[in-house]
Amino acid sequence: MSEKIAAKSEQTLREWSQQQRNSETMVPILGELYRERGVIATLFGNSLVNKSPLEILELHRIARVNTDATISTIDTYPILSALARLDLAPARIDLGNLVSHWRQATPGTGVEDFVCDELAGIATGKTSLRDNPQDVVLYGFGRIGRLVARILAGKTGGGDNLRLRAIVVRPGGDNDLSKRASLLRRDSIHGPFSGEVTVDHDDNALIINGNLVHVIYASSPSDCDYSQYGIRDAIVVDNTGKWRSREDLEQHLVPGASKVILTAPGKGDVPNVVYGANHHGMTESGDVLSAASCTTNAIVPVLKAVNDEFTIKSGHIESIHAFTNDQNLIDNYHNKERRGRAAPLNMVVTETGAAKAVAKCLPELGGKLTGNAIRVPTPNVSLAVMSLNLGRETSVEALNEYLLKTSLEGDLQNQIDYSKSTEVVSSDFVGNRYAGIVDAPATIVQADQAVLYIWYDNEFGYSRQVVRCLEELAGIVMPNFPKRATAQ
Repeated sequence: MSEKIAAKSEQTLREWSQQQRNSETMVPILGELYRERGVIATLFGNSLVNKSPLEILELHRIARVNTDATISTIDTYPILSALARLDLAPARIDLGNLVSHWRQATPGTGVEDFVCDELAGIATGKTSLRDNPQDVVLYGFGRIGRLVARILAGKTGGGDNLRLRAIVVRPGGDNDLSKRASLLRRDSIHGPFSGEVTVDHDDNALIINGNLVHVIYASSPSDCDYSQYGIRDAIVVDNTGKWRSREDLEQHLVPGASKVILTAPGKGDVPNVVYGANHHGMTESGDVLSAASCTTNAIVPVLKAVNDEFTIKSGHIESIHAFTNDQNLIDNYHNKERRGRAAPLNMVVTETGAAKAVAKCLPELGGKLTGNAIRVPTPNVSLAVMSLNLGRETSVEALNEYLLKTSLEGDLQNQIDYSKSTEVVSSDFVGNRYAGIVDAPATIVQADQAVLYIWYDNEFGYSRQVVRCLEELAGIVMPNFPKRATAQ
């Protein structure tokens, strides 16, 4: 028995060493594909770009758990090596789905021939999605502003797509630049910034991963003139939430700026966009739009998917939401009911407009949903509990299988994530890039009544949705390959 155990110990160590060698070899290939060709390699939707070898191995483990795919770097490394030898145009290429397809290919098909066939549509040579980079300005530099800045810095690539050019803030005090640089470098929730941030006092700017980003002091949008900084036709991301009507948001259309995205629900006729669900046509919808709220972004993709397949007759959405900066740390006056009580110490029942906002994104669900919210003493990651009355009977297995498939293929694969673990809690989803994550073990179905639990990082997941809106407006949305996906 001891010899058998010793042999197994050696075997598992050899397998781990091989996996680690593969992941270490993958890192420079992934980086070159991204920087030189604009190709983002993913694993069942999760980007492998800028990941460490151990992070790549962890993403493979998560894929095995959530998709039942027996996948490792032994499978993905040959696929990655083969596609790196092709002259590819910019695209998102999912190695997990390619492995699934390869396993179903004609026996004896070589990996090179298989990859060439699957990616023939983009083996057309390196191209640029734009003639010039799209300038971006962040108006406000709070929780969402700094996370959007981090995402943009990580997506710079060859510098020919989105480029952050300026940050607008209210006039600060002494050491303003240094303090803002420090807040970008360090985050109590999301950890240290993976990159370099230096302060350029001469130009009153931050240099973020090589990008010169001017810090402009202004009390209102009308105080800005971005053209004097060489900024042209910028998309302004207003993450202050102070201005929400079309008339107010149009103040941002100053010299050097051409469009505005609000990171809060818009008022009046401002289009509310949840990327993946109702973003088609947003480039023609005018100069002002809203990326809706974090909760709306979390629930709308799942609601759309469920309604498309099962039809939603009615329902209630309860948002169990992390406390936010508009609440008080200790009991004090607040102009909204209950929010004056100490956020770190209390669960606070409050209202949410997310259920009503669904109708702006999915008119077919207008008047069918109610909603409420409970703010809880956690700083990030929230949970939406959706109690739905469906148009036909189903089962837990059928509903979960459909949502898993939806998370792997189709228009919502970048919005919906799927978790099968029975051990996950809120902190496990900090930094999750999806708008919402289906907690499959928590799903309840009784005939035509279903209850779904949807986790969401109300900061980072939402910020990723904002950046997707930016990419759409800039015309730099990359196609997803392979075109069909298979859940194992």
